[in-house]
Amino acid sequence: MVGLLCLVRKLTLEHAVECRQKPILMERRVSLPVYHHIFLSFSAGTVVTRHPRFSGFFAPLRLISYGSSSKFTLDLSGVASFFGGEEAISAIATVHLYEGRRWLGWYNCPGTFSFAGRFARMANPRVWDGLFSPRSPPPILLGLGLDGKTGPNYIAALSGTTVHTGHLAHLTIKQSKELREVMVPGRLTNPIDVVYLVMGPVDYNAPIKRLPLPYGLTGLTPITISVVTCVMCALVYDWCSFSMILLGMVSSGLATFVAGRGRLMMKKSVRNSVTDPPPGILLGEDSVVVVKGEEGGVNAITRARFELDTELGTKERFRRGLRQSYSAIGVVCLFLFTTQFILQLLLVPQGTLFGQIMFIISLSASWTYNYYLSSFDTEKIQAKLLFKALGNPQMHRFCVGTRMTMAVLVCLLLFNDVRDSSAEEGQDRRLGILNACLPHVNTTRGVWKKWMDKVVEQLMSADDMSLSRLTVDEKGEDACLSETERALLFTLLGDARAAFEWYFDNWAMYSTSSIGSKNLGMG
Repeated sequence: MVGLLCLVRKLTLEHAVECRQKPILMERRVSLPVYHHIFLSFSAGTVVTRHPRFSGFFAPLRLISYGSSSKFTLDLSGVASFFGGEEAISAIATVHLYEGRRWLGWYNCPGTFSFAGRFARMANPRVWDGLFSPRSPPPILLGLGLDGKTGPNYIAALSGTTVHTGHLAHLTIKQSKELREVMVPGRLTNPIDVVYLVMGPVDYNAPIKRLPLPYGLTGLTPITISVVTCVMCALVYDWCSFSMILLGMVSSGLATFVAGRGRLMMKKSVRNSVTDPPPGILLGEDSVVVVKGEEGGVNAITRARFELDTELGTKERFRRGLRQSYSAIGVVCLFLFTTQFILQLLLVPQGTLFGQIMFIISLSASWTYNYYLSSFDTEKIQAKLLFKALGNPQMHRFCVGTRMTMAVLVCLLLFNDVRDSSAEEGQDRRLGILNACLPHVNTTRGVWKKWMDKVVEQLMSADDMSLSRLTVDEKGEDACLSETERALLFTLLGDARAAFEWYFDNWAMYSTSSIGSKNLGMG
């Protein structure tokens, strides 16, 4: 095949010389092969053809010339450097999510300036702050979207301690949204989710498994197109466009290979070395996660984070070596993309029109692939991989209609197997969780104080199915309230009754699967 192409090329060039010497021959309808006419058109310097099959197709292009007789060029340097940067960064962020993705970055990727700016922050030299925006995030995990999210506050039920969580707790909330919700009957004003999560033991030494290889094989498409366009530029001796496509493939491939170094793992946070035993709650804006089970599993989502294990040696050198590894990754990728960025400014305008069209085709195919990868919800993929590493713990999602129902149901699920050392301690624990779930309510006076007292008293006697404490005593302790206040109290107590009634009727079927889970939060 290569020999045939060379022969056609030789015949094409000989015929092109003859056509330049005898222009009148171009007007004669000669019987030549189709590919001869196509190569003849580009080699002669003008897109023209007299082949009957292509005469109509190439008619609009007969005036386009990129040879010595015309100075028209297609300046793509700016487009190649700045076009598609965000999509390209989003695409390379998937390198630790798909198996084999590290080896599938060999295509002419656009957005070299954005790439150089992102990796300059990883290399961390101050000299680059003047050229690239200093707002770019420095750590590789933050740059790859594997860290940086703030999770909901974790409130320990036994001690009342509030812990600020991070990326893994954020992914836990994300994963809970994928569950089928179970509706809790009752009044409906502002629906909110209550998620019940039972954690098991966690192996912190095991790497996070990636999605299988078939998910990443779509990367072969832009690689193939980049190779084909590179070969086409070589066939017409456009070495400027050829070298730029090839350099784009090499720099993108090496950057993806270097950025994909190491395996993603969970590491305990050194700052949160003192832990509180479970259970506890993750208090989000529109959902509350009741977290119970093994202390190691609970700490994995409340106090751990993703790290890249690059096999750096002992634990004593881990943090220092990790920073050096991240800096080395940034330096290598920064050098590659900065070199490509500068050379594109100089060499792309020197290419022929055909070579620049091939360059555009390779960029367009690569941008389409990057856009395809960036269209996926990477956080959803991370949450899926995280919970697979956690052993797919038991998780249920319930939807309640009001925040009062939510607060009562959270207490029922949280303290259903916790033994308190004293009644006063049990009341303080439940009162603390109710106050945390209802932060905008003044529970120290009026109707809300009476509601809170009745609910806490009923929670301390959770086995009392008569719910006798959740009633309005118009002739007794509630006689001091006005008619409007009693009506409000009746409505609020109805929300609490809805949580208790659903719990008595349905909770047994959900709790049976978690009997084997050891709860370390028992007092």
